[in-house]
Amino acid sequence: MSQPNALHHIAISTGDIKKQIEFFSDVLGMELVALYWMHGAEGAWHGFMRLGNEAVAFVFLPENAELENKIGYTHPGHGAGGSAPGTLQHLSLNVDTREDMLALQNRIRSRGVPVMGPIHHGFCSSIYFAGPENLTLEISTNDGANAPLDLDGTWIDQEVVKLAGISADELERYRNPAAYEAPAESVPQPAYDTSKPMFALPEEMLQAMLQAPDEAITEAVSDTVPPGK
Repeated sequence: MSQPNALHHIAISTGDIKKQIEFFSDVLGMELVALYWMHGAEGAWHGFMRLGNEAVAFVFLPENAELENKIGYTHPGHGAGGSAPGTLQHLSLNVDTREDMLALQNRIRSRGVPVMGPIHHGFCSSIYFAGPENLTLEISTNDGANAPLDLDGTWIDQEVVKLAGISADELERYRNPAAYEAPAESVPQPAYDTSKPMFALPEEMLQAMLQAPDEAITEAVSDTVPPGK
């Protein structure tokens, strides 16, 4: 069955991309592998920090620095804090062993950044710290987990299921998504429908994009030549 199998990259808005690159490189030891003009976004920069075979990315637009960064609204400020729906509550980065996690705890503290933990959650152990621009960050490992995440419902709390308004039939569907067999021909774009998730673009622009063939979008926005070549 076709389904996502890993996080390719997560992109975080920044008003100071150099500060984020410095932190993720010096404090966490992650290599800068890309920094270029973002494709299809005029005036934007895109930076990528290597995370194994994936990446943590940052997006800078000139207007970002003028936008308010507000604890309790745009950012929670700590692991138990709230923020607006759809915003990033926290970002957890994986390491393979508890030894790796504790080594990173020492590295982070050596750079003057406080670290809380480790805390054991049954399916993982984690340490917690803050990053630039009010990011809430975590390092986690599955090493030594006494109850790893599984497909058997071990970590599905029926009380929380009920509070979330999820019925027994819905829970079964969420745990076992329907298989999908891709047709020979591409499925056309659905009609404009505000009851579905849509890009926050002017309606006229979005309607035009929905009506354009995929090949036109690909041709208009693709840019495959690396800036370092």
